[in-house]
Amino acid sequence: MRKVRASIIGFGSVGRGVAEVLLQKDDELKSLGIDLDVVAIADSRGSEINTEGIDLNAALARKSETGTVAIEDLTGEYVIRNVDHDLVIETTPTDIETGGTGLINMLAAFENGRDVVTSNKGPLTLKYQELMNAASESGCKFMFEATVGGAMPIINLVKSTLAGNEILSIEGILNGTCNYILTRMMEENASYEQMLAESKELGIAETDPTYDVEGIDAACKLVILANSIFGQNATYDDVEVIGITKITPESLALANDEGYVIKLIGEVRKDRLRVSPRLVPASHPLAVGGTLNVASIHTDLAGTVTVAGRGAGSIETASAILSDVISIYRE
Repeated sequence: MRKVRASIIGFGSVGRGVAEVLLQKDDELKSLGIDLDVVAIADSRGSEINTEGIDLNAALARKSETGTVAIEDLTGEYVIRNVDHDLVIETTPTDIETGGTGLINMLAAFENGRDVVTSNKGPLTLKYQELMNAASESGCKFMFEATVGGAMPIINLVKSTLAGNEILSIEGILNGTCNYILTRMMEENASYEQMLAESKELGIAETDPTYDVEGIDAACKLVILANSIFGQNATYDDVEVIGITKITPESLALANDEGYVIKLIGEVRKDRLRVSPRLVPASHPLAVGGTLNVASIHTDLAGTVTVAGRGAGSIETASAILSDVISIYRE
């Protein structure tokens, strides 16, 4: 049985989802030879530390009741540097301008010899190679499946199941909010503004939906795919980006009459990174509706492999994080 001592840095929606999944899957982890204890949790207001293992049910209840898990006024970086543990589960909010606290936390983890599993796109979008070098130099594992497709596997699918294949290109729908808005616009013959308002009311779109609807979120995910799968050293500035804000009900209806749907498609290949609305045949595997994500991976040996799934949601994202944790410690 491998004893793993972990911290959860960031206890918002995804961090709480991780705690819930660890509670739910404790027996399954032990059956795989992994005895995992969370010894520290940090949010924006402080931390809880217990080297014997935190009661996750109590931590979740306290967060729900008070808005914080904090018992001590200690930052996530302090926890990473000073609490003895093996794994940092980094789930702080994405900041694609500077990398935010996520970048600081990941570098601190590697400096202190700790493995990292993350859902945070920002640091990988800005400093992918620096982070990979830091992990390599420290002998640490660094996994980030949750940054791209939520519960939909892409990175691990390519690196394990499709190992030995040359990946020619990857294209797909990598933002569920945009897919929901476009789907509903077509179904209701409604304007972008109407369906954006509906998606906000349902909690699908953020209060400020700019990252999603302008294609920024999908572009960040393409950067991560380009670097991790195609060996590039790309940044957000290397992506051609057009969002969905100019799509009209008339254009969707016209496309539908011709047997097409309009989707926000991200495409990564060796010579191009692009996010833009594109016509997709209604019968095509990429023509999924609602909040689903989908990716078609074009290979030299296996042909085209298409996967679809939920690209967001706390439990769905935690599913990808759990998969990465198992990949590290089961080995």
